[in-house]
Amino acid sequence: MNKTDLIENVAKMTGMKKKDVETVVISFINSIEQALIDGEKVQISGLGSFDVKKRSERSGRNPKTKEKIIIPAAKYPAFSASKALKEAVNK
Repeated sequence: MNKTDLIENVAKMTGMKKKDVETVVISFINSIEQALIDGEKVQISGLGSFDVKKRSERSGRNPKTKEKIIIPAAKYPAFSASKALKEAVNK
């Protein structure tokens, strides 16, 4: 399911106009993104939590030249599913 499919599905389930649902979905995604940028953890009951993890600097190799390189430290978004979501998927 992609964003367009999600918007269509929610519009059918709620009876709302697709344009209104699209505004809500985009605002929802942007809100989560901004919270993660601000260093906050986002917890949604029944779904899971979004958090920012840190990956430390490490060495690697360029597969093309076999040259050793240093991969810089980075932050990345992570999602952890709630117990309820895990149980629903495993039914």
